[in-house]
Amino acid sequence: MESDFFKRVDFQRGELGAGKVLISEPFMFDFNFKRTVIFLVEHNDDGSLGFILNRHTDYKLHDIMPEITNPNIDLFFGGPVGKESLFFIHTLGELIPGSLKITDGIYWSGDFETLKTMINLNQIDVSEVKFFVGYSGWSPNQLNFEMEEKSWILAKMRDEIIMKGKDKKFWKAALRGMGGEYKVLANFPENPSEN
Repeated sequence: MESDFFKRVDFQRGELGAGKVLISEPFMFDFNFKRTVIFLVEHNDDGSLGFILNRHTDYKLHDIMPEITNPNIDLFFGGPVGKESLFFIHTLGELIPGSLKITDGIYWSGDFETLKTMINLNQIDVSEVKFFVGYSGWSPNQLNFEMEEKSWILAKMRDEIIMKGKDKKFWKAALRGMGGEYKVLANFPENPSEN
């Protein structure tokens, strides 16, 4: 039985798109994406873009932007593309001008100066925004090809769970939450030769 938090969707039915989650299959050995959960914010004829939800860095946002006065905001590795740039998703909606609605409760980007002011004035909770260095990107049709190659498991995830992803345990939780055969895959060792 599928969890309330996770639901598998069928790629063949054309459900790949913004707002969906990609869970790397357990046999993926690409270091950038091994045991990752990626939230897609864009998927169209120009390509696809998303952020790794569960690759926590050793840094806080304050470490790279001292003007952010809150020292407790985590910084995540969003992917290997554009690592010199900062990106964010949030649940603040229209409070941040220019935000792009991805799901009913999650937005991408928006006016950073407004967000920075709200953070510094303690007007938002740190759980309402997630910051990434870099992003995961695919050229036109590249992600479709990877889906056909079964590199990814396509899923839907509740908004509050998307915002909580933090580390490798999140990858396991995502698979377990889908139930059935995925529960078994969650327990597959990272290095099969060590089993």
